[in-house]
Amino acid sequence: MKFLRTIVVTCLGFTWISQSAADQAGREYAENDLHALPAIEISVGLGNADIVGDDNRALQAAVDYVGNLGGGLVKIGPGEFLMRDSLHLRDRVTVRGTPGRTILKKDREYRSRLVADGDFGEAAMSVEDPTGFGRGVGVYVASRSQRNFHGVCATILNSRDNYFTLTRPMNADILVDDGGFAATLFPVISGYQIQDARVEHLIVDGNRRSNPTKVDGCRTAGIYLYRGDHCVITDCVVRNYQGDGISFQQSNDVEVDRCVVEQCAGFGLHPGSGSQRPSVTNCRATGNDEDGFFFCWRVRGGVAEGNWLEGNGGYGMSIGHKDSDNLVRRNTVIGNKLGGVYWRGESEPMAAHRITFEENTVRDNEGWGLFIDGMTRGTVIRGNTIEDSGSGRQRTGIRIGNRAGDVTLEGNTIKAAERLQDQRQSR
Repeated sequence: MKFLRTIVVTCLGFTWISQSAADQAGREYAENDLHALPAIEISVGLGNADIVGDDNRALQAAVDYVGNLGGGLVKIGPGEFLMRDSLHLRDRVTVRGTPGRTILKKDREYRSRLVADGDFGEAAMSVEDPTGFGRGVGVYVASRSQRNFHGVCATILNSRDNYFTLTRPMNADILVDDGGFAATLFPVISGYQIQDARVEHLIVDGNRRSNPTKVDGCRTAGIYLYRGDHCVITDCVVRNYQGDGISFQQSNDVEVDRCVVEQCAGFGLHPGSGSQRPSVTNCRATGNDEDGFFFCWRVRGGVAEGNWLEGNGGYGMSIGHKDSDNLVRRNTVIGNKLGGVYWRGESEPMAAHRITFEENTVRDNEGWGLFIDGMTRGTVIRGNTIEDSGSGRQRTGIRIGNRAGDVTLEGNTIKAAERLQDQRQSR
């Protein structure tokens, strides 16, 4: 009982455990290798575990306990866990599910109009209908014009009638006259301002049918990082989320490996704004409403290798705004509804320069296999198979826009009605 009380108090943001227990583990250069490798372990599950529970609170208690001791491992048993708020990751904590059997399912959405403006910097909201909003519940606050990075995801801390205090302040003025609203939307798994966190063998069920409001990947996704450096997401599945599958924003040196993203309402895989040196490998993004793989703004020095991008409602892959010096290798891009791989139409200072695209298979996408648009420079297209298998969908193999700079074409196999459409020749 004493152990469980300690965990509950830790989960609320306090701790009775001496901070000296994690003193060395919190240092980048610890006294020795044992200090540098925290090894606390705890299990959580529906039964026969250190912490028994079936929702996000049990999972969070375990993560916070291990995190407050400098890091280690949280093992989650098989079964379905109902998520009324995000599972918030912590520095140096690994969260490991039971392969193929641990499901984190998002609860149904409640939504209400705001009845008072959410002012910039105000960590509170007033809603018309408080049904479904309560302490400890995750929320998203936005309006018609203030979304993307201007919306906010937070957790409700306290309430009085229809007035709720939040863990995070507004990022903009969320005005009633601009359709300001709050909804119980959040990343199912998230990490903010963290490093060296890891998630493995977890299935995220976004419960899309019971969550009608579509959200964007700047503030939320099935699995989401914001300034989460040197984190690893491996052997995870995200399905049916009403937004992006996996998104990380302003997060450096993130590794995503052997993950599956399917039937989500936004992008499948979304290395996002200002994320440097991402590695996304051996993943599948299939049947999502938008692009299978979206390089956002200012993503540099990354590797996308061995991924399968099929049947998505947007492009198979899109790359653009300052997304330079990335390597795209040995991916398969099939049957995407807006085209295969698109270099977005940016001006020279904002274009994706020095992209190496090699040994990929691009087949049966709508219209074209590759479209190198914008004022790109230093593009290398080498050793790829770009083909229409007979469907007649991918009529053009490679299209080069009239503003593109130098493009190196080497050793590609192209089967299409029009192998190369080089619009630069008309300049």
